[in-house]
Amino acid sequence: MTFNDVTYSAKAMKASFLLAAATATSLLAGSAGAADAKIDFAKDIQPLLEKSCVSCHGAEKQKGDLRLDSRAATLKGGKDGASVVPGQADKSDLYRRVTLAPGSDDVMPSKGDLLTKAQTDLIRDWINQGANWPDSIVLKAVGGDAGKPAADTVFAALGEPKSAPGEAAALAKLEAAGVAVRPIAMNLKWREANFRMLGTNVTDETIAPVRDILPLVELNLAGTRVTDAGLQPVEALTSLLALHLEHTKITDAGLAHLKNLSHLGYLNLFDTAVTDAGLENLKGLKSLKRLYVWETKVTEAGAAELKKAIPGLQISLGWEHEPVVKSEPVAAKEAAKAQKSEDKKAEKPADKPADKPAAAAAPAAPAAAPAADAKKDEKK
Repeated sequence: MTFNDVTYSAKAMKASFLLAAATATSLLAGSAGAADAKIDFAKDIQPLLEKSCVSCHGAEKQKGDLRLDSRAATLKGGKDGASVVPGQADKSDLYRRVTLAPGSDDVMPSKGDLLTKAQTDLIRDWINQGANWPDSIVLKAVGGDAGKPAADTVFAALGEPKSAPGEAAALAKLEAAGVAVRPIAMNLKWREANFRMLGTNVTDETIAPVRDILPLVELNLAGTRVTDAGLQPVEALTSLLALHLEHTKITDAGLAHLKNLSHLGYLNLFDTAVTDAGLENLKGLKSLKRLYVWETKVTEAGAAELKKAIPGLQISLGWEHEPVVKSEPVAAKEAAKAQKSEDKKAEKPADKPADKPAAAAAPAAPAAAPAADAKKDEKK
C-alpha cells in the first residue's frame, strides 16, 4: 500500500476512522503485499462493474452522462469529470464514490448493497496499476439491485401500468417546474421522477402532481423541502419501488403515508428526524429489502424489531461501517492518556513529605564551614 493510498483513504472516510486506522501500522504493512498483486480485469473488475454500476451507467441509461460499460467511455467520464485516471486512484471519481459513506449524496452504487472494503481495494489497485481494460470487452448489466430488481420479476408482478385521468396535465406541470419525469428504462412504460436537482426550491406544492402519475416506480425527493403533509400524494403511488427522502425534514408522522406501498423495496431516510416509533409504519412493507437510517434517531434495538417483522431486510445504521473506530477509538486513547497524566500530577503531593527530610538536612551543610575555619586557626 502506497502513501497516496493512505492519503486518499483519509479523504474518503471520517476523520475519526482515519486517525485510528493510521495508528495500525502493522495492518497497513501487512496489506502491502496484496496491493502489489496484479489485478485481472476480466476476473476481478468486470463482475463488480456489471453487477453494481452498468445498470445506471450503461447503454440504456447514463446517470450524470457517465457510461462505465467500455474502456473508452469510462476514461471519457461524465459531467463531473474523469471517472478513472489510470495510475491515480486518488484522482479517480469512481474510486472516490465507491468509498463514500452509506447515504452520502454521491455514493455508488446509489441503490442495493455497497461494495465491500475488499472490492473497493480491488478497484483502487486496478486503477493504480494502470486501469488495464481490453478494448474488446464491453460490459452488460447483470442482476438487479435492492431498489429495482430485474424487470422480468418485479415489473411483471406490478402488471400493466395504470393511467390516471390527470396524468398528462401532471406531467406538463412538473415539466414546467423543471422536474425530470422519464421512462425507467428503454421499452418500459414505468417512470421515475427526480426532484433532487431542484433542491430546496421544491415544496409540497411542487410535489403534489405526482399523485396522478401512477406508473412512477422511483421517486427522488432528497434534499427538498417536502414536509410530512407533503407526502400525502405519495399514497397513490402503489407501484413505487424506490423512494429517496434523505436530507429532508421528514419525521415519524410522514412515514404514515407509506403504509400502503406494498412493492417498495428501497427507502432512504438518511439525515432525517425519524425515530424507532416511525419504523412501526413500515412493518407492513414486506417487499422492503434495503433501508438507510444513518444519522437519524433510530436505534439498534428499533432496527432489530423491524427486521423481525420483515425477514431479509437490510438496514444501514451507518456506524457498522466504522469497525476501527469501535474497536480502537482514538478519543478513548487520548482520554486514557490524559487521565494517566492527571494521576501522575495527583501523586506528586504525596511524594513531597518523603522529600522533606532531605530538605531539612540541607541547613546542616553550613555547619561544616566553622569547622573548617577552626582548622585554619590551628595552623596559624
